[in-house]
Amino acid sequence: MKNQTKSPCIAAFLMPRIGEILFIAIFIALIGLGPKLMNVDGDLGRHITLGNHIITSRSIPTRDVFSHTKLGDPLTPHEWLADVIFALAHRAAGLDGIVWVTALIIGAAFWLVYKQSLDLSSMSLLALAGTILAAAAASLHWLSRPHIFTILFTVIWITELEKLRIGIRKNWLIFPVIMLIWVNTHGAFIAGILIWACYIAGLILDQKFSWPEIKTYLWIGLSSLLVSLINPDGFGIWKTGFGFLGNRYLVSHTAEYLPPDFHQISTWPFLLLIVLSIGLLAISKRRMNASHALLLSGWTAMALYSARNIPLYAVIVAPILVTVGADYLQANKSKGATDKFIDLQSRFMDIEKSLKSGLWSGIVVVAAGLLLMRGFTLDFQNKGNQFLDNVFPVQAVDWIEENQLQGEGFNYFPWGGYLLYRTWPEMLVFIDGQTDFYGEELTRKYEKVITLSPGWEDVLQKYQVSWVLMPTQSELIQHLQEIGDWNAVYQDQISTIMVLGSGE
Repeated sequence: MKNQTKSPCIAAFLMPRIGEILFIAIFIALIGLGPKLMNVDGDLGRHITLGNHIITSRSIPTRDVFSHTKLGDPLTPHEWLADVIFALAHRAAGLDGIVWVTALIIGAAFWLVYKQSLDLSSMSLLALAGTILAAAAASLHWLSRPHIFTILFTVIWITELEKLRIGIRKNWLIFPVIMLIWVNTHGAFIAGILIWACYIAGLILDQKFSWPEIKTYLWIGLSSLLVSLINPDGFGIWKTGFGFLGNRYLVSHTAEYLPPDFHQISTWPFLLLIVLSIGLLAISKRRMNASHALLLSGWTAMALYSARNIPLYAVIVAPILVTVGADYLQANKSKGATDKFIDLQSRFMDIEKSLKSGLWSGIVVVAAGLLLMRGFTLDFQNKGNQFLDNVFPVQAVDWIEENQLQGEGFNYFPWGGYLLYRTWPEMLVFIDGQTDFYGEELTRKYEKVITLSPGWEDVLQKYQVSWVLMPTQSELIQHLQEIGDWNAVYQDQISTIMVLGSGE
């Protein structure tokens, strides 16, 4: 009898729940995709460099220190806290540390999506399916960049608002705390204000509110707006965000802000979510509450307008669709297949309630961190987490460091962050991926040079450019090689360094 009473307790702590299995699966998948997370663009290098600068100087720069084209100009460091986190991870375990942090943040975000879906639907299998589809839709923008924190904060924010809507949460004090961290971590904190607006508008439209409820929501909005000003640039962070989004030239020249291309397989899970939304709403007999309706319609429009919004759309919409699906199944539970599913679901829920594990997720996260710190390669291709030399000018920058290239340079826009990672502070860049800072004027000048448009030479002269680092097959490199004033001092299949004058 003694053994019989102990065995169930041990099993309850050792057997993982569905949500824990989901977290581990996403975490391991991201660890395995490590090199891909950091080699899609060069922004990670700038984030690490800025984070290290903040740690070393113990100050947050509000003036540019990275480029020779806008040196000293006002800078809005709207991702400074994320940059510090990346820099600390890099100091602890190099680029492996960055991948570990990315996997942990994204894994935690989708575990919370699953938990919210489960809380709203009481159907673990349906919550699992919805979260997996949401993760697949969001995966097209899984990168080691500060926006991953916005994915996490969006889920936390909407979970707390949902608790308030159904009466579990009674006060508003947690919201300004979340916003204070969010506004200093990533510029998309504005998403939190938009989500709040959907909830308060939905409450009014449903006409099921009292003055104390409205007052609570108003305090959330007012306190969050005020707290958003507690950042190194104050109100400037709002001006920077809306200034960039209002500039059609800059937005149209930033790939992630363009609408999704449904000819790409990576967008198909997003398309499936839209199709499911239409299908579930068509067959559902229960009226959706107005807050959910506004979230669903509003974020669908935003995701269709800009692919960058798809991850936020996915984590917001998935719990809503799971809830609609669960309501439909409950309303039709007398039917054969539906009845069998609900019976199977009930068995799973009984098992889930008896489990108390959280052990395995902790073991996996800690074990992965320790292995990465000891130099083990855990990515699927066994290449290790590094900037790939077929994406970035790794060998060209080796040459620059060895030969101590002097003077001001002109660099390929996607390589700016990598150059900062390797050569700052000894070398400043012409431009990097922080388009909201460099603005339309400098970006147009950059475009003029790479397209050899009239006046391109004047741009190089204005900024006293004495060397150029561009892709070997670029139009600019091909043209400079034909000009007697420029000499190729380094060249490989990826990149070429041209120097004005005699060369070395």
